[in-house]
Amino acid sequence: MFPDSPWVSIASLASKILSLVTRHLSQDWQSLYGYRPLLLETLVDGSRFRGTCYRAANWIYLGKTQGRGRMDRTHAVEGGAVKDIYIYPLCRDTCRRLCQDPAPAYLKKSAGS
Repeated sequence: MFPDSPWVSIASLASKILSLVTRHLSQDWQSLYGYRPLLLETLVDGSRFRGTCYRAANWIYLGKTQGRGRMDRTHAVEGGAVKDIYIYPLCRDTCRRLCQDPAPAYLKKSAGS
């Protein structure tokens, strides 16, 4: 479509798309899963990308992963791709709510099992 067409130029397209998606995601998630997420997280391979669109869209850089991957539950894999971690709070008091709000009921049930 447009991004591959050299004659079409849209300034800040990636950050614009991120902005539009983040505005609608909470409502969509609520209607599908019954609760609203408090923040978004993404990982960027810093050896291939700079994360410019995330920074331009006001995402917060947290640091780097250890390069093990999400499936390495035993901490056995070494030498994987280290990635940059970015988050985007979806409400003004995300930090307070993450620290104080009780877990959703479905998480309490699975934690006790």
